[in-house]
Amino acid sequence: QVQLVESGGGLVQAGGSLKLSCAASGGTGRRYAIAWFRQAPGREREFVATISWASSYTYFGDSVRGRFTISRDNGKNMVYLQMNSLKPEDTAHYYCSAGQLAGTNWDDYAYWGQGTQVTVSS
Repeated sequence: QVQLVESGGGLVQAGGSLKLSCAASGGTGRRYAIAWFRQAPGREREFVATISWASSYTYFGDSVRGRFTISRDNGKNMVYLQMNSLKPEDTAHYYCSAGQLAGTNWDDYAYWGQGTQVTVSS
């Protein structure tokens, strides 16, 4: 069982930056890919970014590519999502998830955190 706890969300003006963190625990001995998804009210869950265990593979959703970066520190069991040039349309609840494969579908990931809210004001 893997537990995930997100932090770092908040209110930021358009054009600003935020760095989200995902703390992982449990699942000792397993090598999980970690992804970020987001969901705004009334909208479907959207893939944001994923990173493989060894950080050798990363992939981003079209709407964030070039603005967001993802990284991880396996020694600290942490994954980070650096969000730059934020736009009002980035406003959503952001979720961290863990799975065996670094896919782009929500059902590629078996474990989910409770999420953290990001609000971008115009």
